[in-house]
Amino acid sequence: DVQLVESGGGSVQAGGSLRLSCAASGYTYNRNCMAWFRQAPGKEREAVAAHYTGTATTYVADSVKGRFAISEDNAKNTLYLQMHSLKPDDSAMYYCARGLYSSCGATPSISIFDVWGPGTQVTVS
Repeated sequence: DVQLVESGGGSVQAGGSLRLSCAASGYTYNRNCMAWFRQAPGKEREAVAAHYTGTATTYVADSVKGRFAISEDNAKNTLYLQMHSLKPDDSAMYYCARGLYSSCGATPSISIFDVWGPGTQVTVS
């Protein structure tokens, strides 16, 4: 079965750092766009960062630019989200997702992602 499993979330004070991991299994990795989304209570799910397969192109949302970075370890079939200078507004459930295509589009849209992990909670106080 195709599966994505996130880990690395937790509670941290403002200004702190966390690194989220997303372990992929059940399919040939590195053929699809991969992305991180987040959703806070009462808010829509939003794209945080994405990596475009086979290129050095990444997308990073303006709200986290300069603080978050997306990376992959293809040998481990794992996607990462390094988060620095965390703010209370970053508190949310963070989800890893696999895109249908190698490109995520100009701004990753939920509609082009077909596999989602269960999420990992990040709380910044």
